[in-house]
Order: sequence, then structure tokens, then C-alpha cells
Amino acid sequence: MTDSSRRRSEPDSHPAEVDLAIAVEGLTKVFPIPFRKKSIVAVRDLNLQVETGEVYGLLGPNGSGKSTTLKIILGLVSPTRGRTQIFGCDSSEVATRQSVGFLPENPYFYKFLTGTETLRFFGKLCGLRGSQLRDRVQELLDLVGLTEARNQRLGTYSKGMLQRIGLAQALVNEPALLVLDEPTAGVDPAGSRDMRNLIVDLKKRGVTVLLSSHLLEQVEEVCDRVGILSKGMLVREGPLDELIAIEDRTEVVLQNASGKLLKEIEKIATKAKAKVIERRTSKTTLERLFLEATSENKPADRTNERE
Repeated sequence: MTDSSRRRSEPDSHPAEVDLAIAVEGLTKVFPIPFRKKSIVAVRDLNLQVETGEVYGLLGPNGSGKSTTLKIILGLVSPTRGRTQIFGCDSSEVATRQSVGFLPENPYFYKFLTGTETLRFFGKLCGLRGSQLRDRVQELLDLVGLTEARNQRLGTYSKGMLQRIGLAQALVNEPALLVLDEPTAGVDPAGSRDMRNLIVDLKKRGVTVLLSSHLLEQVEEVCDRVGILSKGMLVREGPLDELIAIEDRTEVVLQNASGKLLKEIEKIATKAKAKVIERRTSKTTLERLFLEATSENKPADRTNERE
């Protein structure tokens, strides 16, 4: 049993600091500009903690330092100052790679390989062989919904299918920590929904997920805590419910409320020195409307019809 799996199965047998999947302390990264006496500070004095078993969303506009932070955490880029740890070990140590899976924003694969061959390739890199490798490949293809496309070359895959095979390769080694950089980039709403469901399922299995995304609705649905970067600095951080709550306001959702009832409620609120800020009709989201419309009105099979 590896250290990462032992941590997941025996969480109470370790000291509190080992309960942190990721610890970032005083992280600063400065990129010098070649041939110029200038430099760019990508990340400045960043302190960040991701607890084991949670889904953490790292947000920020383009150029805020998200990708640089992820690369330093993964040990792909060296920090100028500070340190990063994965499950208590310095992330620059090669041994930490064994417990980590990574899906970059634009993954690159060999287009002449099929889905099955791609996963077999990455599985062998992780030390899997024989029936263990075969079973793992089939399990992952089922998990990401690519079983029917398993023998297609990746050169024929759509952007969404490539993201799915990318997620599958990130999970080959059964990581305790999964790092996702824009996992739904270029994916349609149905595929985006599937990706969110997979993240929720991974959390139930005890996998820690660090998610960087521009899709705020996606982050809102799956993340326990979020951190917002701006110009390389952490400007907001905490539990999602607390960050998005509006102070001193409470919403009451009524169904089949008559106009008379609403007026009475407003009178009671005024009498209690409260103020009704707004009355509005509950709405769904455009994404949910899209998914409902496309699932309820799928075209019938017309392969046998003639003009």
C-alpha cells in the first residue's frame, strides 16, 4: 500500500499537518525578461492550504498567476522564494508524483494512438502490467464514457473527447490528489456536466481535487473552498458558502403565493423594521435550460427514412 492510499484509508492515524494535501508558504515567482532590465512577478507571497478530501477552486483572471502556481505545486517550475508541499513532502521531490494526477488545459497526445493504446501507454509508465493494466484501462474508459470510442485514433477525437481521455490518463495511477487546469475548456454543456459529476464522484472516493477554471458556475457547484488570485496575490479565500453569502439578507422562496399573501408578508416585514429589497420570479440557468431542451427533444432515428 502506498503512502497516499494509506492516508486515505487511515486519516485519523496521522498528525494534523499531514491532513493537508497541499501547503503553499510564502510563494513568490519572478520571471526575468531576456535582454531587458525588467522582470515579471507572477506570484507574490502566496500562502495557501488545501485539505485532504476537499475540492478547492483556484480562480482569477488571465495573468493572475494560476497556471504558474499549479506548475510550482506540481514541481514543474521552481519558485523564486517560498515552498510548496504535497502531503507533507516538498513538491520538488520526485516521489510526490506517485500520488498526483494532472490534466493541463491543453493536453497533448499522440494522435496515431487509439484511446485504449493511450491509456495502456500511460499505465505502463505508472508500472501497471498484465491483467491489472487491462482492467484499469477498461475501468477508466467506462468512467469517462469513451468505451465505444476506445479503438478510434485520437486524431479523430473531438475537443471534448480529448479532455475525457486526458482525465482518464490523469487517473491511471489512482492519485490521491488530482490537479485540473480548465478541465472543461472547449467542452459542450453536456460534457461539462459530466465532468462536474466525475469531480463529485472522485470527492466521494476520497480524492482531493485542485481545480482551476474560468467557469464560475462549475466552481460554485463542486468546490468546498475557493481562492481568488489577482496580480499574483490571494485577494479572497475561504469556504464558498461564506464568500458568496450577502450579509444581512435572507431569501424566502414561495410557491403558489397569491398577491394578497405577498402584501401581507411585506407589511409584517415593515412592521418588524425589515425591508423587502426585491420581489422576483425564480429562474433556472441557461445551461440547465439547454440540457433539458436537448435531452427532451432528441431527434428520432431517421436512418430508414426516405425523402
